[in-house]
This record gives sequence, structure tokens and C-alpha cells, in this order.
Amino acid sequence: MLRTGTLIVLARLLEPKDFGLVAMVTAVTGIFDIFKTAGLSIVTIQREKITDEQVSTLFWINIGIGALLAVLTLALAPVLVAFYHEPQLLWITIALASGFLFNAAGVQHNALLQRQMRFAALAVIDLACLSASTAVGIGMALMGFGYWSLVGIALVSPVISSGCVWALTHWIPGPPRRGVGTRSMLKFGGTVTLDSLVTYIGYNAEKVLLGRFWGTEALGIYGRAYQLVNLPTRNLNSAIGGVAYSALSRLQDDPPRFRSYFLKGYSLVLAMTLPITIACALLANDLVLVVLGPKWKDAVVLLRLLAPTILAFALIDPFSWLLVSIGKVMRSLKIGLVIAPLVIAAYFIGLPYGPKGVAIGYSAMMTLLIIPVIAWCKHGTVIGSRDVWRAVRPPLLSGLVATTLTLGVSLFLIQGLSPVLRLVLGAGTMIVSYLGMLLFAMKQKEFYLDLVREILERRRPS
Repeated sequence: MLRTGTLIVLARLLEPKDFGLVAMVTAVTGIFDIFKTAGLSIVTIQREKITDEQVSTLFWINIGIGALLAVLTLALAPVLVAFYHEPQLLWITIALASGFLFNAAGVQHNALLQRQMRFAALAVIDLACLSASTAVGIGMALMGFGYWSLVGIALVSPVISSGCVWALTHWIPGPPRRGVGTRSMLKFGGTVTLDSLVTYIGYNAEKVLLGRFWGTEALGIYGRAYQLVNLPTRNLNSAIGGVAYSALSRLQDDPPRFRSYFLKGYSLVLAMTLPITIACALLANDLVLVVLGPKWKDAVVLLRLLAPTILAFALIDPFSWLLVSIGKVMRSLKIGLVIAPLVIAAYFIGLPYGPKGVAIGYSAMMTLLIIPVIAWCKHGTVIGSRDVWRAVRPPLLSGLVATTLTLGVSLFLIQGLSPVLRLVLGAGTMIVSYLGMLLFAMKQKEFYLDLVREILERRRPS
């Protein structure tokens, strides 16, 4: 909610070009961002046993990588200016370089909190970072700093995050050591990092292409539609995925519990994502007017065209928990090496037609890849095809009914009302019909009540 509120405010205080300028830099430096952990946080969480010497050595490796990435970003600044023909990018890039050092300082401390499954503490840290960076960004925007307010948000968050995780873990890294068993960890982390790199390039190349060939305004509008589509789902997958990955790593030697836990998390992600997909597809006009404002009306069609990607990622992304938690990172990398070129090819096909063409190509390719990717991910694991179908059938059928009813209400009953009222009535119809179908017609009420009971029981002190 805080991120959505920030988006609403900044969309009214800043211009599309401001967002486009920062997106030109972050679309490229985001590649460096993948290397900030070097996959070593995943190693710390995934390993059944890990020593203090190993974590200390990983900490200093992360610091070295952060320093290297900061230097590379500084060197990249004039290159970006020449590539995009935008002089303002020089100082934006230089300012963002320092963020890599602050991020690197907290990687292992954050991983230790996840390994200890201290998710309440991590949630408080995230909220503190977001609140502080939001206050700084909005304050700068009100004072007329323009795109620098977005840079301020990007820099404040890692400073506060690293400081908080250091304070909560009470862990001080020792000196780096050789011969403590980090070689295999580096190999695992390297594979995870390469997988993340391939995935990032596949899912972000269109922003570089749009910025280069269609300019800052086109990229700014596409970027806000993309953010509106991804904001709730990214947070949802991050919240559930962080818990699920840590738990699955602890359960990898207990197949029945592992299977049950994965399927519950998978079903929960899909059930919570489908209403977002329906809202973006059917209520796009009112969403953009209410959330972003009238000057972003060109984002409406892009929001609708990108909506299928929400469902595609909800169906595919949870399988990354499965593969990485059982150590099958090489398979995850191979899947990424297949997906990325296909998605990039779809961008190029749509690029001559501008942001709309790119959005169509992106959504079409991701939709076509759903079934083959799921089949490849689950092959040879404890998850079978029937398991997947049983998990996805109730939300999908409930979504179809909710889509039909919401479309009918939107077309025939609420025309002529204000955008806010239309959004409230349309979203209300969708949520009520979806939950009614899911909980009662599909008989999922007990499933979700059991989840709530488990959460409440685990929260009670022993």
C-alpha cells in the first residue's frame, strides 16, 4: 500500500520524462544490481550447515564485488550519455553508483536473518526503508528536484537497510579466510547469479530498446504501466517467496512435507494474483486515472496489454523456489537461457510499432511459454502434473467467473460514474464474485482457514 501510495503521489508531482531518464540508467545498471549479492545470500540460506568463517569470507567477497560494481557504474556514465543522447544521465549514473557499496554491506546480515526465519524483523526493516525513502523522494519532488527525487529514493533505502540488519543480527564479520569450504559456495552462487542475469536481460531489454528508439517519454509511460502491473505481484512474490524458499530449504530432505508446503504456497500466490490480473485487464482505464492521473492516459492500453504477464509469472515464478531450494540451479539457468532469447525476439518483432507492439510481443511470448516451462521445472521432482492442476484449477475457474461478472458490470451498469466510483464498484464486484466462487463453489474455504490457523498457531509463544 505504501509503494502504491508513493506511485500515486510521484506520478502527479513528476513528468513522464523524469521517470524515463532514471529508467534509462536503472535498466542498464540493474544488470550490475544482480551481481551485488553474487548469489551468496542464497548460499547462506540454502546450506544445511554453515560456519562463521564461511559467512565472514562471503561478506568480504560481497564488499569487494560492491566496490567493483560502483567503479564500473562510474565508468558507464559517459557511455550511457552517448548511447541515449541525454546529458542529464551523467550525474544520475554517478550518484547511483554509491548504492552498490551500501547494498553489499548488508547482504550476509540479511541472509542470516532469512536463515533464522526472522521474517517479522525483515518486514519491519523493509517498512522502515520504504517509509524513509518515500518521505525523502516525495519531499524532494515537492521542492522541485524533479528526477533527483527518484535518485534519492534509490539511495536512501540501502543505507537504512544495511544499518538495520547490522543492528538486529549483532554479527560482526571476521577476517576473510582461505580453505574454509567457500569454493563450492562460490560455484553455487555463480550459477544463481548467471541465472538472475539471464532472466534480468530477458525481462528488461525492452526498456533499453524503447529508450533508445522511442525516447524518454515513451519509456516513461511504458515504465509506469509496467510498474503498475508488477508492483503488487512483485511484492506478493517477494513476501511469500522469501518465506517459502527459506522453509523449503529446511525441508528438502522431507519429501512429503516439502511437496505439501510448496503446493500450498503455489496455490496461495496464484489465488492472490488472479484478481490483480483481472483488475488490470478490465479496469485499466479507471486504475490509471485514479492511481497515475489524467496525464498518463496513454498507459491505459499498455496496462491491458501487459496484464497477461501477471498471470504468466504467477504460474511460473514459484517453481524457482522449488529448483533452487533442492539445489537444481543449473536447470533453472538452462530454462532462463531458453526463455530470454525468445522474449527478446518478441520485443524486436513488436519494436517498430512502439510500446504497444512491445507489450503485445512480451505478453504473447510469456503466455506461450507457461506450459512448457512448468513441465520442465517439475520434471524429476516430487511435484506431478496432477498436483499442479489441483493447485491452479480453483483459482483459474473462479477467475473466469469473476471476469465475466466484472465485465458485465463495467459495460452495462457503471458507465457515466466518476472514475473512483467505477473503480470501487468494479473492483468490489470482482473481489466478491471471485472469493465467493473460490471459497464456496470451489470448496476452498477450509484450505484457507487451515492456513490461517497454522499462522496463528505459530505466532503463539510456546
